[in-house]
Amino acid sequence: MFIILLVPVAFPLLLGAWALFRVASWVRRFSGVVSSAAILGSGIVAVLLGQGSAPLSSAGILRADTLSAYMLAVVGAVGLVATWGGLAPREADAPVHTEVGGAPRGMYAALVCVFLSAMSLAVLADNLGVMWVAIEATTIATAFLVGHNRTRRSLEAAWKYVILAPAGVAIAFLGIVLIYASSTGTSTPTLSWVALTQMHLHLDPALVRVGAALAVLGFATKAGLAPMHSWLPDAHSQAPAPVSALMSGVLLSVALYSILRIQAVANAVIGAEFLRALLVAGSLLSLAIAAALLLRQRDYKRMLAYSSIEHMGVMALGAAVGPTALPAVLLYILSHGLIKASLFILAGRLLTAEGTPIISDVRSLLARRPGLAVPWLIGIVALVGFPPFGIFFSEVGIILAGWGTGMGVIMAVALALMLVIFAGITRLTVGMMFGSADQPDPHAESALDRSPHGPIVPLVLALGGCAIIPFVSGPIGSVLSDAAVALSRTR
Repeated sequence: MFIILLVPVAFPLLLGAWALFRVASWVRRFSGVVSSAAILGSGIVAVLLGQGSAPLSSAGILRADTLSAYMLAVVGAVGLVATWGGLAPREADAPVHTEVGGAPRGMYAALVCVFLSAMSLAVLADNLGVMWVAIEATTIATAFLVGHNRTRRSLEAAWKYVILAPAGVAIAFLGIVLIYASSTGTSTPTLSWVALTQMHLHLDPALVRVGAALAVLGFATKAGLAPMHSWLPDAHSQAPAPVSALMSGVLLSVALYSILRIQAVANAVIGAEFLRALLVAGSLLSLAIAAALLLRQRDYKRMLAYSSIEHMGVMALGAAVGPTALPAVLLYILSHGLIKASLFILAGRLLTAEGTPIISDVRSLLARRPGLAVPWLIGIVALVGFPPFGIFFSEVGIILAGWGTGMGVIMAVALALMLVIFAGITRLTVGMMFGSADQPDPHAESALDRSPHGPIVPLVLALGGCAIIPFVSGPIGSVLSDAAVALSRTR
């Protein structure tokens, strides 16, 4: 059982080291894909072994209950879409983003592997301190990846990320220290989230209250929740497409996972109302900011970034509702991750094909570039919450759960903001798909684009899976229910 927990953390690091020093281009090209596949396989095996039995554990450092195993599978699935979909066409020598500015491709591949390993460690750690270290490691890796293209805007985005994200993580560190201090009056001072959720420890409520608030505030910075979101649009829009896909598709969700673990500790000691108020405030503020900025957005990569703020706000709202909404939140995490990773990959291909990220400069895309336009349109339809995609069922589940717990007014406000966001994204997408082309030469783009843009299979699997998963109610529903239960108790 130890190997199942070790592989997702150690294997990407070993493969990244090999990619860094190995000259063979195929190692660097496929290191992220192989690492993601190994993480996904380990997550699936951990889910299967964890159902109906004791959680997998290793020396008190790594632990996989159903929630951790599920999140590990999400990291692997989204990572596979991002790294596989981010491969350049075979006719090309290497992905464009790995060559810009003369940066070594080996370093890029190694950093992606470190990024995947750190996220795996964050969801497997049975220790709030180790989890914090893993989250900080993702910050270090992604800081270099955001600025990898070496342009003025990408370096500016990287510096903003370096300043703001570590500040949030530092606040989270202070919160974790206070949570540890709350346990020093017990017989076994600990940072194990399993032990901290046990009612018999009698933690200091005052320290838990302050520590949990600081930890949630700090991890909310990494999750992209307002008002600590200002790094996100720049970082996600300027990073290479596969990195944007990983950051938006799964890194934000790993930070939300950390908030859920902190929430479980706080709820066991001081009740649910305190953090519920914080999460509701952050959620509604995130939705309001996303709605205001999406209405006037001009860059399609930034449009996707602001959409991530919206979706993280809805997930945080589900976390605030409590146990009845958690299965919907977990389905949301998977669905949003796969859809957003696919869209960022498509955004990278669109940027390469069109040469501009400006929405007003991209017109008649459905007629000119159907190979890009059709999957983009399907992805946007899934992103704004149309059935049969998972986001639709997740949002309905969260709203109904909130309504049933007496949060009807809050859900009505959230729903109104979501409708504004829906209208904004729809308007921008319609302009890209069907708007009149504004070209100096009307015949310059008349030929149908049939050039290769990269692998289409991972995008088909991701978008198709998001449409099918909500209807696999038996095994998927059981995993989601068990994962939700794992937050409040151990088996």
